[in-house]
This record gives sequence, structure tokens and C-alpha cells, in this order.
Amino acid sequence: MGKDLLASPFFDFGALDAAPLTRDPFAFVIVPNFIKPAAFKDIAGAFPNVPGPGSFPPETLAIGEAFRTLLDDLDGPCFRQAIERKFEIDLTGRPKMLTIRGHARRKDGDIHTDTATKLISVLLYMNEEWDEDGGRLRLLRAPKLNEAVAEVAPVGGTLLAFRRSDVSWHGHAPYEGPRRVIQFNWMTKDEAVAWQRSRHFASAAFKKMSRLFSV
Repeated sequence: MGKDLLASPFFDFGALDAAPLTRDPFAFVIVPNFIKPAAFKDIAGAFPNVPGPGSFPPETLAIGEAFRTLLDDLDGPCFRQAIERKFEIDLTGRPKMLTIRGHARRKDGDIHTDTATKLISVLLYMNEEWDEDGGRLRLLRAPKLNEAVAEVAPVGGTLLAFRRSDVSWHGHAPYEGPRRVIQFNWMTKDEAVAWQRSRHFASAAFKKMSRLFSV
């Protein structure tokens, strides 16, 4: 294990390296406590205030120094190299997209595969506890919630990463309320990132404006 794997004060890269890659029905890896337990409580307490449901670019949120450092580590070379090793993929120069979610609606969690413009999808769960049956992401053999091959509670700094494919079905049972997650993607092309970011920026601006007028 190289020194680069120990560079992050937040992430357990050794656990990611050691975690098995499941290949059936699509390639995914689940790493509980990817955020080191000693760091998780403080960083969870620094999670930004997200003004509503949907995905928000970090630039639209008030983010403190500690949480910014975590995002920088997620966007850094050590994490990219660990994902490259795990999925046997070269992500050098691939465009990236990072968004943050803080709330789920009952209509969220519909079964889907992610868009074809995504190469690798990463979810880093930031809830301190999770007692609900809903909101637990299921990785599916077919587009049916009862065809799960794995289920991930969105809690405790757990990392889920998967390679997008035409059969990378996933979704969760309905849940409404706080559900904190950092979403990170390597994309196929810059145009896809630009389009997704413009959509998320417009949505974030609309939600912030709606809150101002609802006060």
C-alpha cells in the first residue's frame, strides 16, 4: 500500500482497495465506513444546509472549510486512482460532476440505470443513522425492487460506486425527509457535464427563490 493511500484525513483508501468488486449483474463496490469513523461525526456535522430536494452543485451552497477539504479529496488523484484500480478503467482526463443532496421526496428513488453519459457513479452517504425501510438503495438484477442483489443504507460514510451500464438498475423504496448524500460522477464528455450542471444550477436558483417568497 503506497503512501498516497494514507493522504486523506477522511477516507479509508485501504478499505476501498480491499473491498470486493461485484461483477454480476453489473460492476459495483460497497465500502462501509469509507469516511473514517473518527472523522465522520465532525464532517457529518459540517454537512451544508441544502434548501430543498434535488441535486445542488457545491457552488450553490454555503460550504465550510472542513467539508470543502473532503470534497477536494473526493475530486483528487488518490480517489481517482483507487477507483481506476478497482474497476480497471482509465479515468485520466475524464470530465467530472459533483452534486449534493439533502432531502428526498416520495417520488425519488424510481428505478433507473443512470444516463449513458456517466461512466462511474459514486454515492457517499452522510446520514448519522438510518432506521427507515425506505431510502435504502437497492442494486437490482432487473428493474423490480424485489430483484435486489444488494441493499445499501445511506448512513455512516458508506461508499457505493458502480460502473454504469444498460443493466445497472438501482432504486429505493419511497421515503420523504432528510437524506444526505454526495454524488460524484466521471462522465463521457464535457458537453454532458455542462448540460447537467446548467440544469442543476437553474433548479437550485429556482428553489432558493421559491424559499425567499414563501417566507
